[in-house]
Amino acid sequence: MKTITITTEFIKLQDLLKFANLVETGGMAKECVQCGEVLVNGEVCTMRGKKIRPGDVVSFEGQELTVTYAD
Repeated sequence: MKTITITTEFIKLQDLLKFANLVETGGMAKECVQCGEVLVNGEVCTMRGKKIRPGDVVSFEGQELTVTYAD
């Protein structure tokens, strides 16, 4: 599982996919989320603006991500 460090309260799902370099563009992230290709905490999530906070697990194309706050 890959951990992404954020400096804000949350990161939007589509932004996380782009920030983690799992997609090349924001448009690709939007499409992947809306097509149901992304899981959040084990469930399909089609809300690209879903707020991802520490403790959430995002799965996409066989990879898992979680976020943590910067110290």
